[in-house]
Amino acid sequence: MKILDKFIIKKFLVTFLFVVLLLCAVICVIDFTEKNDDFIKTQPGLHAILFDYYLNYIPYLANMISPITIFIATVFVTARMAARTEIIAILSSGVSFVRMLVPYIMGSALVAVITFFLTGWVIPNANKTRVAFEVQYIKNKFYFNGRNVHIKIGPETFVYMESYNNTIHTGYQFTIENIKNRQLLKKVKAEKIIWQDSTKSWRLENCDIRFWDTKGKEHVGAVAKMDTVLNLYPKDFESQHHLYETFTNPELNDYIAEAKSRGADDLEIYIIEKYIRFTYPFAIIILTMIGVILSARKTREGAGLQIALGFLLAFIYIIFFIMSRSIAQTGSIDPLLATWLPNIVFSLIGVFLYKTVPR
Repeated sequence: MKILDKFIIKKFLVTFLFVVLLLCAVICVIDFTEKNDDFIKTQPGLHAILFDYYLNYIPYLANMISPITIFIATVFVTARMAARTEIIAILSSGVSFVRMLVPYIMGSALVAVITFFLTGWVIPNANKTRVAFEVQYIKNKFYFNGRNVHIKIGPETFVYMESYNNTIHTGYQFTIENIKNRQLLKKVKAEKIIWQDSTKSWRLENCDIRFWDTKGKEHVGAVAKMDTVLNLYPKDFESQHHLYETFTNPELNDYIAEAKSRGADDLEIYIIEKYIRFTYPFAIIILTMIGVILSARKTREGAGLQIALGFLLAFIYIIFFIMSRSIAQTGSIDPLLATWLPNIVFSLIGVFLYKTVPR
């Protein structure tokens, strides 16, 4: 690594960290102002606010704004170098513009790799505490209000509940059916189904049991109580508030696979989250390259105009990203295409700028 590479990488990363810390501080102050009424009402305590919420909120926030902060940092560093004629000196010494991009690529790639591991493993574990805090102290107490709930809990097993009370972990008018090749093999109806935390099983009360033997003969019975283990848990009826943000990559894959095995058809938000964790690192590199191309030319207006343009393009990217994600959540567009579309479009913009913008 040459002195030039170390010089640019150092300025680039230091500026990036400064922008991240500055924006996080500003946003945290705004967030505290908005949530102050909730804190006064619920009284979580200063320790919980600082360590359970904000200590875990800052990494989440820093990752969320990383594309815009990396772009702003790139434009700021490069524009200042151009204003001081440092870039002219670099290019006049025989270094090509493509070669000058190398330290930016190295710096952004380092940030991208760190971002990938943070979003895949570190931040989801921090979000578990943060989201639990939000559910307890900021959001209203969650009550499951689903009616006539149908869930597939196995390849041939289906359950139905008329209603469920998540505060006492009790379901009412419960039915479980085993169906094979479109033929009903067994059906159990119960007035109540109650979660037994000590045994991690369900207790069915006032059960009517019907099943058919291999000859097709029906058998009928009834029991007052019976315990059974099902691929169904109280967490399936708890608050889903930002649940997708609390899963590490392996946990997210397992959740999607399990939900698909149950026949769930509302998984877009989880699938989008899975793809976003792979697109974010590439977005960091793409936006860095665009930032260098835009701000490498010295202008009479100075660095201010280029920095302002950097802010504008960064916000356009964020808006484009949010819009494509929202459209994908409605099922109007494939989640994979929606998450990669902003990167594809801005990659084309980068190529166009490289070919047309004077440097």
